[in-house]
Amino acid sequence: MVQQVMVQQVGAVISEDGAGRAKGRSSLMRSPQFSSFVILIVLLVVFAVADGNFLSPLNISNMMAFLPELGIIALGMTLLLTAGEFDLSVGAVFALAPVVVMLLVQNAGIDIGVALFAGLLLCIAIGAINGVIVTKIGISSFLVTLSMLLIVRGAALYITQGFPLKSWDQPGFFVTLLAGSFNIGAFRFYTSLWWFIGLSLLAVYVLHYAKLGNWISAIGSNRNAAVARGVPADAVKIWLFVLTSVLAGLAGMISAFRISAASPVAGTGYELEVIAMVVVGGTALTGGRGTILGTIVGALMLRAIRNGIVLVGVPGLAYNIFVGVIILAMLILHALLQKNAARS
Repeated sequence: MVQQVMVQQVGAVISEDGAGRAKGRSSLMRSPQFSSFVILIVLLVVFAVADGNFLSPLNISNMMAFLPELGIIALGMTLLLTAGEFDLSVGAVFALAPVVVMLLVQNAGIDIGVALFAGLLLCIAIGAINGVIVTKIGISSFLVTLSMLLIVRGAALYITQGFPLKSWDQPGFFVTLLAGSFNIGAFRFYTSLWWFIGLSLLAVYVLHYAKLGNWISAIGSNRNAAVARGVPADAVKIWLFVLTSVLAGLAGMISAFRISAASPVAGTGYELEVIAMVVVGGTALTGGRGTILGTIVGALMLRAIRNGIVLVGVPGLAYNIFVGVIILAMLILHALLQKNAARS
């Protein structure tokens, strides 16, 4: 009798464990980032079949040279969108930060390290202004950051008279730190890839394992309820605006060092491309749901599309069409998955 009871208990545990695993697999397959990953694999296969050079070491190296720069901005945008806000000024900050750094070095004779620090301080100021106006005055982040986009872009054009500047290209610590390169077999990568990987891991920890991540998701889901539970919503949002601006400036400096040029029009349109990466990855535009892994998948997807359509012979000007279709399709897919999850 005792043995029979024990067998039944063990059987129940095994049954519950199996049901839990099945439920976990089902939940994973319905998640936005999983569907984005499947679409990414399909796109890679299609482009690889259409052109044999797509997966060549040279082409992969070219894609990975540019991916981390937009990806770094996308990490900050993911956290900000999860909190229910977004920043349209990141593309302009991407251009202004290296322009200011190079002007300080070339015209004022300031040490490159000090100039880089000054550039990051400028980014902090821009992000803080955005955050304070949005939270304390109560103006929509769309309107605030759109205005900041015009101000920052205009400032970059004015102080350079519209001409690009030659970036710092002398060998040294900062060049190696921001734009050094290394080879892994036939592949050539830049140190920006390490920046992207390190920041991605940090963002995963913050959003999914730290108390701050719970605060960010709570603010995006229901700000009033979060505040009632003691979450400092305004302070969190201000710091997220600052972080997003700093990451945009850092990405701009990395890009300027890599191509040895600081252009006042660099980053034009990046704000929309970065938001597209984040949304395609599964982060909700309305806030409350964010995924760093999905953002990485979204960044890979959009870079693969930009690269692949050129290789297969589609005019580069058609890139926006493909991006628009992909974004619309992913939004529809994510909405359907969310409705199915709600019914379940």
